[in-house]
Amino acid sequence: MDEREFFDERPDKKPATLNCPHCHQSAEYEIAWLVRTKKRQLPGRADERDRARFAKARSYMLRRDDMMACKNMRCRKRFEISGVQSVVFTD
Repeated sequence: MDEREFFDERPDKKPATLNCPHCHQSAEYEIAWLVRTKKRQLPGRADERDRARFAKARSYMLRRDDMMACKNMRCRKRFEISGVQSVVFTD
């Protein structure tokens, strides 16, 4: 079984305060995340190995945005958001 069959997926946006490395101005940005919540029950066609993987699985969020555009009208440059975690476990 594929790992995606263990989770329900939905897109979500979370606010984060980021600093532009070019103009050094701080602003609030909406970062897109893919939220994967563990299903309550394993699908019926699972074998023993899939049951073990499902028992260890945890709900998590996966960051979808890697770049943001500065909100300062004079700057408007794109910058990488490497300071924000790319995977966050939500248990």
